[in-house]
Amino acid sequence: MKPQLLKVSNNLVNSFSARRDKVPYINNRWHYHAEVELIYFKKGNGTQFIGDSIKRFRSGDVVLVGAHLPHYWRFDDSYFNEDEKNNADTVVVHFNENFWGSHFLNLPENKALKLVLEKAHRGIQIPDKNKKAIGELIESILLSEGSKRIILLMEALLAIENCTPNHLLSSIGFRHDFEEIENDRINAIYNYSLANFKRKIQMEEMASVANISPNSFCRYFKSRTRKTYTQFISEIRVGHACKLLIEDSMNVKQICYESGFHNFASFHKHFKIITGKSPLTYQKSYLQK
Repeated sequence: MKPQLLKVSNNLVNSFSARRDKVPYINNRWHYHAEVELIYFKKGNGTQFIGDSIKRFRSGDVVLVGAHLPHYWRFDDSYFNEDEKNNADTVVVHFNENFWGSHFLNLPENKALKLVLEKAHRGIQIPDKNKKAIGELIESILLSEGSKRIILLMEALLAIENCTPNHLLSSIGFRHDFEEIENDRINAIYNYSLANFKRKIQMEEMASVANISPNSFCRYFKSRTRKTYTQFISEIRVGHACKLLIEDSMNVKQICYESGFHNFASFHKHFKIITGKSPLTYQKSYLQK
């Protein structure tokens, strides 16, 4: 399942890119690039794929994605519906690891900077207690010029390194070997799964989407993602259930079926395996915040 290589546009005025996106479909596919990406979701909710990690993202989240690490943020359907009033608002910074010179990160004073960029190769999710301050730093880069931009970027990276704990997203064994024949397969699998997870999906369907034989699909999927397709779809369903629990507009049994689980025992079991909490405990802990 090959992600697409994107070339991040730069200009002659700035040594790294910083932009604001107010639409949900910018780079809305499985992709990677040579630059490190620092993203702040000022407004927006959806499903986040980074390496072999799948989880929900929501307004306020900040994520640091290392060079060449595949990723994909799929905003919820409501952001694509003209009748809805949900608007995306993200600030995205892209920079080459060595844009400040090949020796800069090896200076003894920059050990923390070098360390956070090494961790970013697996993706870093910034903890809730730190993300507002770091989000504001990222936003301020947009309004700055000259050396101040670089200083603010360094401050944001050092603030991420000082977060406790730093949550690394992708597993250490995630494969980065991309074969040309797999160009669009991951997009097809992800998009089909996100569109159909509320019902039972047959392996024959997914094999057809991936354009391989049914006998090969499960083995193929696990060899590329380090998880079974059943685990993958359960993570998407649990992520959707988390969204509904936070919204607190349905009871837990309704959420079970709305998320694609066909019995409550299975829902409870998978939810606890993936989140470490029961649905009600998860909901209470979030609402108490």
